[in-house]
Amino acid sequence: MIQQARRRCKNTEFVVGTGETLPFDDCSFNVITSLLAFSYIKHPQAMLDEAYRVLKPGGTIAICTLGKKLLTCSIPTIYQIGEIMKVSHVVIKNFGEHYYNEDEMNAMFTSSGFSGIQMKWCSFAHIDLIDPLFHLARKVEPFVERHLPQLAYNICVNGIKPK
Repeated sequence: MIQQARRRCKNTEFVVGTGETLPFDDCSFNVITSLLAFSYIKHPQAMLDEAYRVLKPGGTIAICTLGKKLLTCSIPTIYQIGEIMKVSHVVIKNFGEHYYNEDEMNAMFTSSGFSGIQMKWCSFAHIDLIDPLFHLARKVEPFVERHLPQLAYNICVNGIKPK
């Protein structure tokens, strides 16, 4: 990915690191965001601790990741049943991802020192659906998020590093 980025953006500096070991000085950033990567981090608490370290006081972290809800809890099991039955692509491949609920996210954010923690459930992973399913999903999604949040499958969490 870095090679592709360097090829496309020749005048931009790129830094390689991991969420658990960020190659930046303390208090370097005002904002840190992560979109659908947190579920694949091997040591999520270490990642949040590192984010806290590199955030400036008053800085914000916003993470959107796979949430532990009705639909998502069944995905690993459905995948394993599909493998046993030798049926490919029953659901997305099992990549060893972790699904989080509100209590888990709150505990990790709090343990790292973040305050003002807020959470919201959303569902936008349908972005790679083909038309007309994509347009239908976009129309149904706001209703689901407002009235059937148990069907939402992403949890978005933000917190602030106290001043």
